[in-house]
Amino acid sequence: MPLIRRLLIANRGEIAVRIARTAHTMGIDTVAVYADPDVDSPHVAAADQAVRLPGDAAADTYLRGDLLVEAARTTGADAIHPGYGFLSENADFARQVEAAGLVFVGPAPDTIAAMGDKLAAKKLLGAAGVPVLPGGIVREDAKAEALDALGARLGFPLLVKAAFGGGGRGMRAVREQADLARAVAAARREAGTAFGDDTVFLERLVERPRHVEVQIFGDSHGNVLALFERDCSVQRRHQKLIEESPSPAVDRALRERLCAAAVAAGRAIGYVGAGTVEFVLDPAGAFHLLEVNTRLQVEHPVTELTTGLDLVRLQLLVAQGHALPDAPVAVGHAIEARLYAEDPVRDYAPSVGILHRFEIPETDGIRVDAGVVTGSRVGPHYDALLAKVIAYAPTRDEACRKLAHALARARLHGVRTNRDLLVGILRSPEFAAGDADTGFLTRHSAADLCAADPAVSAIHAAAAALAGQAERRAAARVLTGIPSGWRNVRSADQQVTYSHDTDGPTTVTYRLPDHLAIDGKPLPGLVVHAAHADRVDLGADGVRRTIAVHRVGDTIYLDSPLGASELIELPRLPEPAESEAEPAGSLLAVMPGTVVRVAVAEGEHVVAGQLVLAVEAMKMEHEVTAPHGGVVTHLPVGPGEPVDAGAVLAVVTAPVEAAG
Repeated sequence: MPLIRRLLIANRGEIAVRIARTAHTMGIDTVAVYADPDVDSPHVAAADQAVRLPGDAAADTYLRGDLLVEAARTTGADAIHPGYGFLSENADFARQVEAAGLVFVGPAPDTIAAMGDKLAAKKLLGAAGVPVLPGGIVREDAKAEALDALGARLGFPLLVKAAFGGGGRGMRAVREQADLARAVAAARREAGTAFGDDTVFLERLVERPRHVEVQIFGDSHGNVLALFERDCSVQRRHQKLIEESPSPAVDRALRERLCAAAVAAGRAIGYVGAGTVEFVLDPAGAFHLLEVNTRLQVEHPVTELTTGLDLVRLQLLVAQGHALPDAPVAVGHAIEARLYAEDPVRDYAPSVGILHRFEIPETDGIRVDAGVVTGSRVGPHYDALLAKVIAYAPTRDEACRKLAHALARARLHGVRTNRDLLVGILRSPEFAAGDADTGFLTRHSAADLCAADPAVSAIHAAAAALAGQAERRAAARVLTGIPSGWRNVRSADQQVTYSHDTDGPTTVTYRLPDHLAIDGKPLPGLVVHAAHADRVDLGADGVRRTIAVHRVGDTIYLDSPLGASELIELPRLPEPAESEAEPAGSLLAVMPGTVVRVAVAEGEHVVAGQLVLAVEAMKMEHEVTAPHGGVVTHLPVGPGEPVDAGAVLAVVTAPVEAAG
């Protein structure tokens, strides 16, 4: 029976922190690995030792199995835990680990290989009685005619899926034959970048499905347990955002059938370790296999909270030859939200920068698995996941409300996140009723779900101005007792102007203690109970609220029961500067990345919405489309070229401008 004394964690971010935490409770020393951008990452500090992987791209660091095995040897590790993503479902890496005399914390390499080939897996598990959907592989040399014939045979709508990966990467929905070739090409590129293999296949798309999965666990003694289902239906671009257990769409009878199918899948492949059998559930209650993930899932905490099990502990015990415990009983309800560094209102554009503040209240029933802390730098090289926030309660309704409350009260400054979207989803009537399916975010716009309270703009601008004057008065060396801007002979009011995303500039004028106006309109019922540089206690229109204020340079972050705001204080006397505005029709990079495809040529006529090029950033491919019809008059980038945030990718000149 192998004994694990020292564990190398072949991953980064929140999952590496989470694995180290459990390993330490078991008396196991830990070794972290880190690429250059992660030199100050919390997962490095969480481990007992750390080994540098020179470089920044995943392909040169976290996807280098030889470097990971060498790091384990160098530090005297007995075992390697792959986490999720990266090499966690790479059979060759698992073989490398075992060939080096180390324990791979996961299923056998042959099991990984069998389930990694999604089409072969469907055939194998279908023979074991697991319901499967019709599909077909897209060969690398497939001509357009063969691709169209395969699509026509399966019938539209279809999904293009990566054959050797998961997590929504390398996946595209296709509803019309004309879009098939483009979707296949994009899925190939994304799969190749994420998994090192660009093989894709087609599969029948179920309309208005729910994504329901079953957590399974097997041991080397022939036992396979089903640890109940998770509902992961709320997704954006086929990546999960909200996960919960139990599923509101699954009753006892359906649960028994799902779990029986999942156990049958596990037994058919002699499964050992943690795995997940994913199903698509149609509105009539029929379910079909999506895939088997041979690793720990991102959303495993909801299963932990409802069963009372530590799944990482179970992984480590099973890897050392121990038998599984008796089947647990699931109690209560758990919901997880994935907090990403991205802007949902701007088509989920990834966000990079420094997290000036990262605070999420871990109150009773709230768990936070984070890979960042205040001061962390979020870069473009890896997945945009910052943290998972999980709520547990006796009922689904209470868990939803508890999670929404924790997210709404979080202080997240410096990097745009999807926090407001998550809160909007959790508080939406459709989700609250348990009716959300995988099309939820196609029916509800991100802008609507993220919409702020109408009062937030004025209240937060007033608080920013009051906090600013309080900070200046606190720094004064003379006449500290008089209000800011006081004069013997009253003349003009104090004035400050802020810019923000939602509208144009907002100007606050004030004459303390009894007058404050927003864009010339007095704030009704103003009562300033207290004003400090970091906190303002303000009454307006009969309601008293405390607004937290955090200033970083000219940027002011404000948090209150109304929501969160980010304002930029504009200079009172700006220096004149030459205009450096980009030409009209410029398409700019929203963040650093690499151009992976250029679909047009300079001088080409395009229509609104037409694909111009695609940029890969944070392991996802982002399409850049023409904002209007016109002519491509400038195309300064090509495939393979790195681009910085704000760089001009192309210029599409409108017809009138082109004619003039």
